[in-house]
Amino acid sequence: MRLLLIALLIPVAGIYAQKIEEKKIKTHVTVLAADDMEGRFSGSEGERKAIAYIEKEFKALKLTPKGEQNFQQAFPFKAGVHGTGDEGKAHNAIAYLDNNADKTIIIGAHYDHLGFGENGSSLDANPKGKIHNGADDNASGVAGVLELARYFSQNKVKEKSNFLFICFSGEELGLYGSKYFTEHPTIDMSKVSYMINMDMIGRLPDNKVISISGTGTSPVWEPLLKNVSTPLTIKTDSSGVGPSDHASFYLKNIPVLHFFTGSHSDYHKPSDDSDKINYAGEKEVLDLIIAVIEKLENAPKLTFLTTKQKTMSARTSFKVTLGVMPSYTSDKPGLLVDGVTEGRPAQQAGIQTGDVITQIGDVEIKDINDYMGALGKFEKGQTIPVKVKRKEEVITLNVTF
Repeated sequence: MRLLLIALLIPVAGIYAQKIEEKKIKTHVTVLAADDMEGRFSGSEGERKAIAYIEKEFKALKLTPKGEQNFQQAFPFKAGVHGTGDEGKAHNAIAYLDNNADKTIIIGAHYDHLGFGENGSSLDANPKGKIHNGADDNASGVAGVLELARYFSQNKVKEKSNFLFICFSGEELGLYGSKYFTEHPTIDMSKVSYMINMDMIGRLPDNKVISISGTGTSPVWEPLLKNVSTPLTIKTDSSGVGPSDHASFYLKNIPVLHFFTGSHSDYHKPSDDSDKINYAGEKEVLDLIIAVIEKLENAPKLTFLTTKQKTMSARTSFKVTLGVMPSYTSDKPGLLVDGVTEGRPAQQAGIQTGDVITQIGDVEIKDINDYMGALGKFEKGQTIPVKVKRKEEVITLNVTF
């Protein structure tokens, strides 16, 4: 079995003639994160402009429409926190590359964002009426889908897999688009080998650490990622459940990988703009994804494994919020703070970017899962001591939720 696995992971050399182009990535992100897209809120005029651009790109690549109406698949959603708002209709964009293969790879990313910050998900202190362009979240992922679609559709030699390229809407409201697709698929899902999801791949840090989750969803993933050639440092997470669209496919017993370059202080704020994207870094992420696909060129349809669901998947049930942006790529003990939201409890208590939270109340914080678990223990109005390590000093701050 071990020799077979190693054999399957040997790359097929010389058949991939295309190259990922940083310039094309920048063009896609700049267009999708421009002010005239108005934050791409699900069901809005901005969403319609964004999907028109995505469709234009799919057509230029001569991909086959796989929506229910040409490239589009409409689905219902409810806006507002926890789906309590008005009903609306949003659209997935779906394109197919038919290589006459017996298995299919799904490559996806969500293209919706927060619009004018009216939905309650913005982390800006006064968000209403401000365009949330969502360059990293997730114009970066959509640019990845479009550039990978170009790469694989223009190779001179066909790969031994078909490809389904999907740009989802409704992700920010609760994975509406990906859930709808998995319940109303437009291809034979029994032929899907695995799904690759890209959500926030535009801010590769200087240390070149990338987080890849879902590695426990197939026995192939961990050994493959340990042997793949890349300048990036890969941090893996086995869980198939998480706050992005890959979770919808995992719940249908499809192996998944989710690529993520980390959180930052512009997350869910109007300041998440295209001039802050690390385009060279995103190219390296897409090169890594290609290397993963290339290593599986001769592999049969992947075997699915279930994984343990992590506490962080229940993020919407918290009664309180601290108002920090956790680092998902740090390997330090505790919770490294990548950003602090103005006007929220953490900022008011004096917590700073770069602090490492080691204890909240009586709960020791060793990692992000301890942090998520701790938040579920407190009520609004409570004042709790929080220990943070700031450089070499450990200090205690009183946080009022």
